Amino acid sequence: MKVNKIVVLQLMMSMILMLGTASCSKKSSSSRASRATGWDVDSQNGTAARNAGKKQQAGPGLVFVEGGTFTMGKVQDDVMHDWNNTPTQQHVQSFYMDETEVTNGMYLEYLEWLKKVFPPTEENYKNIYEGASPDTLVWRNRLGYNETMTNNYLRHPSYANYPVVGVNWIQAVEFAKWRTDRVNEAVLEKNGYLKKGAKTQDVSAESIFNTEAYVASPSTTYGGNEELVLKKNPNGRRPKAGKDGVVPEEKNVYAQRSSGIILPEYRLPTEAEWEYAAAADVGQREYNIYKGQKKYPWSGDYTRSSKRKNKGDQLANFKQGNGDYGGIAGWSDDGADITNAVKSYAPNDFGLYDMAGNVAEWVADVYRPIIDNEANDFNYFRGNQYAKNKIGKDGKIEIITKDNIQYKTLSNGKKVATNLPGEIAQVPVDENETYLRQNFTTSDNINYRDGDKQSSKYFDFGDSESGAKADQSMYNSPKHNVTTDSLGQMVRKYDSSSKRTTLIDDNVRVYKGGSWRDRAYWLDPAQRRYFPQDMATDYIGFRCAMSRVGAKAEKRKSPRN
Repeated sequence: MKVNKIVVLQLMMSMILMLGTASCSKKSSSSRASRATGWDVDSQNGTAARNAGKKQQAGPGLVFVEGGTFTMGKVQDDVMHDWNNTPTQQHVQSFYMDETEVTNGMYLEYLEWLKKVFPPTEENYKNIYEGASPDTLVWRNRLGYNETMTNNYLRHPSYANYPVVGVNWIQAVEFAKWRTDRVNEAVLEKNGYLKKGAKTQDVSAESIFNTEAYVASPSTTYGGNEELVLKKNPNGRRPKAGKDGVVPEEKNVYAQRSSGIILPEYRLPTEAEWEYAAAADVGQREYNIYKGQKKYPWSGDYTRSSKRKNKGDQLANFKQGNGDYGGIAGWSDDGADITNAVKSYAPNDFGLYDMAGNVAEWVADVYRPIIDNEANDFNYFRGNQYAKNKIGKDGKIEIITKDNIQYKTLSNGKKVATNLPGEIAQVPVDENETYLRQNFTTSDNINYRDGDKQSSKYFDFGDSESGAKADQSMYNSPKHNVTTDSLGQMVRKYDSSSKRTTLIDDNVRVYKGGSWRDRAYWLDPAQRRYFPQDMATDYIGFRCAMSRVGAKAEKRKSPRN
């Protein structure tokens, strides 16, 4: 009996020891040691180490596009004989893209915000709202009655889900910048870094949130109002008292890039990204090859559906023929005569709608007749103009205020605000950033290898005076000018020279995809055209993109059997 009691006691002691060991191991596993220093990451301020492995969240309205290689510029037809889409092999990094084109409803949110924050009734702000407003007169035609669209297309609720038009390239870029700030403002509010409701109740021309200004100097956000910009314990736990009974001061920080919650900027997609996303060759991939070339964003060589459910229906909104924009009444070919509501047609294999037809779309690139894959075949883009934050005399970043808003005067005299209050003033990079660099030597790289003096037909590599003269550039395009006289009146100077040989310059941008005004020829994702960046039409809209940070794929790949 005594022996049995001893055995029971031994078993009980063993169980207690096992439970203690388990709890100790559980406790030790809850803390994480740095692979660099061995320090306890959770007890330190190292947010980068603490948030290691945190994945990027997709911004509102975006669809993930997994990157890969593709043949850019490969068209089946070239009846225009432009010779501007010679096939080149390119690789595109993973990114996000708007599921649909930016709609009238989305753009009106932007205009309403501008009207609230910068009342156009005030003289100092009137050009902000007017400069962002789409040109509704693009609908007018000399021999056509389109006043209904002129007066209603942008603002009538019936057109809220239709793609916005009348927006030039510069306005599209400014919308993307505004969208970046509003999305990150909401994200930071949700995570407790900004006062709840500040984005609607406390915003004004002197109190605005800007993403880059917040990252660089959080105290400058909302005009320096510290009551709106909150600090937060990164661990989410209050510090405990030490052995001496004293509770250490709570370590509060602002959100940073290393916090993993601030999203990259919304922007226009590059030409390579747009074409890759539109072609969506992923739908016909077999192992590591493509099973043929697609002519359109959908499979097949025809514009009509072959599926039993909707057999014969057009797969995009485009011009069927001369005088035929939508087919015979009662049974329409594509269901639209002008633009159509987004998501009216099936998406492509990336889940993107209207990558052919409806409206053509602005992309980020400056137009050139060639794609220079010899210089670069990864994330190709022509248009880089590198800048840096402007530092004031006090050694701090310079924030734009209501007194020094920066405007860009377009060739037609319209003013567009390019730097709003709350943003950081930007200046071109100088020799401090370019000295002894191999990857870039100047701030403006638009003309690299095509348009600079070395690329000009007048350039003489043996000339000691460095070749081409200033007026002997490759692209002899018109040079319109807008100035202001001594009375403040605008003076428009139109270049009527008969010696101009091209319309190509550094201010023309690529637009892609067919539109409701275009024949099926332009629905091919590889087709490319250009238009002045400060002009708008009734058939060019846009959608936004966002770079992907982190892994190329969203899900871990598994071998196929």
